[in-house]
Amino acid sequence: MGHKKYRSWNLDQQLLFPPSMRDWLPEDHLVYRFMDVVDVLDLASITDDIHTKDPRGTRPYHPRMMLALLVYAYGCGIYSSRKISAATYDMIPFRVLTGDQHPHFTVINEFRTRHLRALPELFVQVFRLCGRAGLVDLEHVALDGSKVDANASKHKAMSHGRMEEEIERLDREVRELLARAEQADAEEDERYGQGRDAHEISGELARREDRLEAIRRAKAELEQEAREARIRKLRQIAENQRSAAKTETDATERKRKLTRADNAEEEADRLVGEQEDTEPDDDDSGLDAGLPSNQVPNTKKGTPTPKAQRSFTDPDSRIMKRGGSYLQGYNCQIVVDGAHQIILAEGVTNQAPDQEHLAPMMDRLLDNVGQFPKRLTADTGYMSEDNVVYCQDQGIDAYIAVGRKKHGSDACGQEDDGQVYQDNDVWRAMRDKLKTDNGREIYRHRKHIVEPVFGHVKEARRFRRFSLRGISKVRGEWTLVSLVHNLLKLVNAPPLHSCQQTPQPA
Repeated sequence: MGHKKYRSWNLDQQLLFPPSMRDWLPEDHLVYRFMDVVDVLDLASITDDIHTKDPRGTRPYHPRMMLALLVYAYGCGIYSSRKISAATYDMIPFRVLTGDQHPHFTVINEFRTRHLRALPELFVQVFRLCGRAGLVDLEHVALDGSKVDANASKHKAMSHGRMEEEIERLDREVRELLARAEQADAEEDERYGQGRDAHEISGELARREDRLEAIRRAKAELEQEAREARIRKLRQIAENQRSAAKTETDATERKRKLTRADNAEEEADRLVGEQEDTEPDDDDSGLDAGLPSNQVPNTKKGTPTPKAQRSFTDPDSRIMKRGGSYLQGYNCQIVVDGAHQIILAEGVTNQAPDQEHLAPMMDRLLDNVGQFPKRLTADTGYMSEDNVVYCQDQGIDAYIAVGRKKHGSDACGQEDDGQVYQDNDVWRAMRDKLKTDNGREIYRHRKHIVEPVFGHVKEARRFRRFSLRGISKVRGEWTLVSLVHNLLKLVNAPPLHSCQQTPQPA
């Protein structure tokens, strides 16, 4: 019996004809569908920025290829710029997408961080493509938030009280080490006649001095934030008192309100005068985006409370509770359409409670879509009298839970979820509304609309930690994550109706 013959295998075999990279993947592969959508996006906001750079030097990679590489990597659950760069060598879809080009990870990261401001406009373009594909109807939207880890450890944060203790302790240790070093030098000079460095002591001294400087810098920044928070609060008090004085009929009480307003303004001006010589924060451009921001707990004098904390790694992030544990992170918000789980609006803040997010998130939806939805559902974290009144004023039929639902309980829930139950007309009306058969049925769909989106993002695509630091960059990355979610919904929803038309810019 003859020997079995094998197929030829020669790693040095030259290709006789130039290969077509499109033959390496099936025609309907996901990477081709991603590129089809990226090809119709208007990238003027990116290309205009690129053209402002010096034209001399190395030619940049094509921006459409770089954007396609970035969104496809996020769609595959790859977020590290190093891993994305490695994938252009190791994974066929990435090789095909880049045309066998291999951008260095520093180039990928620079492209991502440089063009974060262009992402909101691209998010709207992709969302509008979803609308043209019939994936949005605005009949029922759901709002929810989820805590996502910052690119920082909660063990690298310190309270103001602890900072003061550490500064005092390290300052004392530095003085002791300096005294020991001087003593050692004196002994060596006496013994050898020539001084030499005490290496062990000098290294230990440098480490303590570096840590002392870092803590002092963080303490100063925390005190600056607390002072700014107090100024904002005083300005708000003055505004509220003056507004109340305009409708006050009693002359004496009106005068008191105006006096309180003047006192608050004077105190705010005094605090502003104290911070004239402080350096401005260069990375605070993303703090004021119509969304609430966490205010450093402060005293009436504008100083941080002893328990006020600040992270050394990502100062914008905050300690937040998630389930039964705590994390150093951000609060990520989304508004999702009930038809096909398309994200209509997204945002990130460093404020843990959800209550103040409802109105600004619905305003963002209005900016993106051009109209409010017919119906809104949200969990008990968003329940407040102001939010209910806001929805009524905008013509939104709102169903907001008044308590956490227990297993086996009714749809609206009756257990407190960290909020004080308000026994007033608005809360009672919402509770009664949710107890009706129609209210139960509508609210029941909330978890089928918004919660699976967080499941797709955090479990299927494993986005559990931000790659970037600082709230401005974090907001850009969350926009990218939301854009990719919508893009995946779009390319996986046959047929794509009229998606080959260029979308109107936002």
